[in-house]
Amino acid sequence: MLEPGWRADRAIQGLGRTNRTYQASAPIFRPVTTDCRGERRFISTIARRLDALGALTRGQRQTGGQNLFNPADNLESSYARDALVRWFHLLYGGKLASCTLGDFEYRTGLKLLTAAGLSEDLPPIQRWLNRILALPIALQNAIFDEFMGLVEARVEAARKAGTLDIGVETIRADHMVIAGDLLLRTDERTGATSHLLTVDAQWKKDIRSLDDVFAVAERHSGRSRFVQNVRSKNVALLIPAQSLLLDDARVVRQFALLRVSSTGFITAEALEESHWLTVSRARFARLWDAAATKAAHEFSTERLYIVSGQLLPIWNKLDKNALEVRRITTDDGVSILGRVVHVSRVNDLCAKLGVSERVTLDPKTILQSLSGGKAILLNVDQSLSIKQSLVNRQVRFELFGFDPRRLAWYKSLGCFTEIIQSRTRLFVPVDRAEAITMTLM
Repeated sequence: MLEPGWRADRAIQGLGRTNRTYQASAPIFRPVTTDCRGERRFISTIARRLDALGALTRGQRQTGGQNLFNPADNLESSYARDALVRWFHLLYGGKLASCTLGDFEYRTGLKLLTAAGLSEDLPPIQRWLNRILALPIALQNAIFDEFMGLVEARVEAARKAGTLDIGVETIRADHMVIAGDLLLRTDERTGATSHLLTVDAQWKKDIRSLDDVFAVAERHSGRSRFVQNVRSKNVALLIPAQSLLLDDARVVRQFALLRVSSTGFITAEALEESHWLTVSRARFARLWDAAATKAAHEFSTERLYIVSGQLLPIWNKLDKNALEVRRITTDDGVSILGRVVHVSRVNDLCAKLGVSERVTLDPKTILQSLSGGKAILLNVDQSLSIKQSLVNRQVRFELFGFDPRRLAWYKSLGCFTEIIQSRTRLFVPVDRAEAITMTLM
């Protein structure tokens, strides 16, 4: 997409002409920009207008954007506006490396100071973006890197907290079936119902070819590394990623880990303490081919819990920290729209709504859902719950609410204890976690 145009309706028409019903494969659109960071201004405008058009035409923003953009691409979002205010304060405090306050005012013609200090009437982000475009390329890029670091930090924090507003997102899978349907509520006046659906999703892994990896390594020549995790035996290409800029002006360097079927991110500090070690190109190629061959025959599976039907009467009963709205389409063509419920909240929701029946949780699903620091209740009678903890830089499954008098029984199952800060803590071995979890339930 060299010239997508400024009018969102015409851009949608152009994109739609390449996307037809019953096509063999969906098209992939790539907006093209140069290394001049100021061009992000134009991509931002397109993303914002496409999102707005999608919200008007279909009631969901992704319809307009065709999933082209992520939340950080919209430089006029609430995250970007908040990041700009913080950037002005860091500039005023002399904590930025790109330029000084006086130099910025001189070059852009923006007046940020008053007799009392930093002005309360700061320039809006549209004016700031336009003035940035007039700066020399090197300075423009330096300022944009700082600004985008602040934006990315806010978007990532919102994503981890579960409050990132991305509108209605469609969950796509090769196979999707409803494994359970629990009636939560029936409206006395209209007869409308609310349901808790157990959905099993399965999809093939997208395999990244070795040639593509070598091409990426070539583009980052001198800044990329072929690495292997000596503990998990996974291989990845390590390349620089967008750094984060914290509110105290500290820069957090990030790296992307391009794996066979996924991409992860790691900070420079975490990388130094990790088990990723550099390997030769030849060894990396052998390991990558072996991992790709193995992944080609594997499927990723996930069990989801979605509340659908009449949602408004029970909206306040749902988790306020998880506002994601998702759409799914099952193998038999049924389209369902609803709120995703975290595994740890499923049976709590049933209790809040006075439903006596409970959902039987699968041990594998429980263990896969432990990221994020949420504890999941395993046994109501014993008040026993499991949580993911970080101990000695290792991720472990830890049990809480256990009866100290039954430690010998827990150990007979394979659990082990450690005394940390004068407190006995009980852990489940990772390699036997599923079997032990099943017994504890």
